[in-house]
Order: sequence, then C-alpha cells, then structure tokens
Amino acid sequence: MPTPRNPGPDLFAPATAGKKADAPLAERMRPKEFADFVGQDEIVGQDRPLRKAIESDRLSSVIFWGPPGSGKTTLAHLIARHTKAHFVAFSAVTGGIPELREIIKAAEHRLALQQQKTVLFVDEIHRFNKAQQDAFLPHVERGTVILVGATTENPSFEVISPLLSRSILVVLKPLSDEALGQILDRALINADIGLGQLKARLSPGARQRLVAFGNGDARALLTAVEFVVTQAPAGPDGRRVIDDALLTASLNKQVLRYDKAGEEHYNVISAYIKSLRDSDPNGALYWLARMLEAGEDPKFIARRMVIFASEDVGNADPMGLIVANAVAQAVQFVGLPEAQINLAQGTTYLASAPKDNASYVGLLEALDDAKTHGNIGVPLHLRNAVTSLMKGIGYGKGYRYVHDDPQAQADQAHLPDVLKTRQYYRPGP
Repeated sequence: MPTPRNPGPDLFAPATAGKKADAPLAERMRPKEFADFVGQDEIVGQDRPLRKAIESDRLSSVIFWGPPGSGKTTLAHLIARHTKAHFVAFSAVTGGIPELREIIKAAEHRLALQQQKTVLFVDEIHRFNKAQQDAFLPHVERGTVILVGATTENPSFEVISPLLSRSILVVLKPLSDEALGQILDRALINADIGLGQLKARLSPGARQRLVAFGNGDARALLTAVEFVVTQAPAGPDGRRVIDDALLTASLNKQVLRYDKAGEEHYNVISAYIKSLRDSDPNGALYWLARMLEAGEDPKFIARRMVIFASEDVGNADPMGLIVANAVAQAVQFVGLPEAQINLAQGTTYLASAPKDNASYVGLLEALDDAKTHGNIGVPLHLRNAVTSLMKGIGYGKGYRYVHDDPQAQADQAHLPDVLKTRQYYRPGP
C-alpha cells in the first residue's frame, strides 16, 4: 500500500493527529485503513474499482453521494492518506470563489514545477450554486485538480450536468444495522481511542435500540453512545451497565432523517403512494407514520390522498374520493395530533379499495391527441347555434337530442373524424 506523501491540512492530518482524547468519539474512531472501514463493501471492498483506484493513485474526479454518517468524509480521509497527490480540503459552507481561485493557482504552480497532482475535496458541494460550480469545470477538464465532492443531496438536482459528466458518481447507502453493530462493538471494546476504558456493558435491548437510533448514520450512533456511556454511573467494580431504562432517560427520541424540502421527502411519499396502489395498508400506515413522526405537513399528505383517490381508485370505488376529501377537511378542522387518526382511516380505506386508473389513463391519451392534432374543429352537429347566422351555416344541424332519440347515445359521433375510432376510457371489469 502506498506510503502517504502528503499529510494535507489539519482536517486530513496524519492518523495520530485528531485522535487525541478530547476529540469526539466519532472522530477518534474514524478508520485509518480500508480494512477498518465497515459497510459500503460494494464500493470499497477488496478488489472493488474505487478502492483499487485510490490505493494505486489512479483516482479520477468523483462525487460521493450519500446520507449523513455513511462514510463520505471517511473516504476523503482515506484518499488523503493513500494518494501521492497533494490533498486540499475545501468546504462549500465556509469557503467561496476567491479562496477557490487561490487553491487552483497553487495547484497549477504545483503541477508545473513539481509534476504533482492536487486532489481537491469539496464537502457539501451542493451548497455551491450552479454558477459557482461552473468555476470547477475548466480545471477538472485540464486535470489541474482531481475533484472529490461530497453531498447529501441528489446530484441530479444539485450538481450541474457538465460536472457530473466529468466525474464518477459513487452512491453510498445508509449503513446497515449489522455494520452499525460492528462499529458500536468496536467503540465499546477499543481502550485506546474508543470507550473500552469505561467498561460499558449494554443489555441486548439497549444495544438494539442504539443501533436503531443510529438509523444508518455511524456519526449519530457514536455521538449517542459516547453521551450515554460517559453519563452512566460506574458500579463498585467500575463497570457501567446500560439498560433500556438508562437509555430512555439519556436519549429522548430518535431523530428521523427527513428533509421536507429534499429528496427523502419525495422518497417517503413515493413509498406511501406505492403502498396504497399495491393495496398494502400495513406498508401505507408505516410510511404515513414515518411522515408524521418526521413532522410532515398533514395537509400535504391529505392532498396526495385526494389525488390518489381519483388517479388510482377512480370509479372502481367512487366513495374513495369522498373519503379522501372528508379526511382533507378533517385535517383542516381538527389539526394535529388528533388528525393523525383521520389520516390513518383514509389511508387504510384507500389501500383496501379496489383500483382502477382508467379515467386517468384515458385523460393522458386524450391530452396526447389534443397536443398531436392541434385545434381540430368541433363537428358542426355538436356546435350550438346561438344566432340565425350560425344556424344558417350548419351549426347544430343533424344533432339528435338524446331524450327524444335514445339511439343518439350510441350512434351519434362525439369525436372529430380523425379521432372517431379512439376509445380513451376503458374501465376494468
């Protein structure tokens, strides 16, 4: 494995730095080698392309996209440790274009005089607006810098397309419970940089709850366990026993990852709608609970239910729209927390109802024809002759009044000639 030639700035200093006793546990436990990196095996497992590229110093520009605590910054630390390039850390939260210009100027000088590449790690790259992101393009293209970006937001929306096309996108997933369990156990056992000297012992229930509290986020897990263990009283033998009661007293509530303006908002409502569509009330209730627990606006949920009632239930059960509208009114009238009950009733009703999207599908097909064929004239017999002139040129001529001629319903054309064979509404059995 290559020996690191560039310790980098303080953020990526050698392993001994930043591991002092007063550093947070999450920082002290940050892996120094790939062998210590738990989770994300599909990305950095043995012989995986990204790991080989880093270890062989053949890294190209890359964007790390993943939720908090999934390992983005840790991967940047590993790049800093194992690359032969000069490593510069830059935060989009605190830095700006003037600072970036200085970094680029130094990188150009370093490449010209020392033939040394520069890896530029940009944390929270989505915080840069699109014009600011444009500033990276020429330098990435020329190879002045190898860009390593990290973001918690969907790059499709937050990173400009030219920059994405010049980078490899690496998607990190929330850490599994198994991976979080390994991280937790390692932190409790390690006496050098972990909590081993405190002799903490977790009950099985407390361990499971701490892993659940992490919710895929290693940093959140380690922050929580550090607080719980250091606050726990030591017994006569020096051991600190952490059970469910102590855990409940220490941690009030798990904070669910949910940004009402971000991608997780759309992910959860998508899971909710798909559960309704697939007639799974259990799944729908779970995703409803996730939204409510995370503080979603109940009016937003009610609006989606009203849409769903016509889009997916349709005429298979016309009461669905009535129920959904009643729930929307109840949400306005009652408010939270009691309106949760109304939302639950509407959710289980719509999930259990038969489904028929024929009205919606028919509308989409009709809209497509309207756009394709443009302003086709209304057939004369369907026009209303409101003046004698209109009547004289044929408006309304040949129209058969269905109450006088019941056969008109079946025989009379209601579409333009070019579309007369179309059948938009095809209800299910």
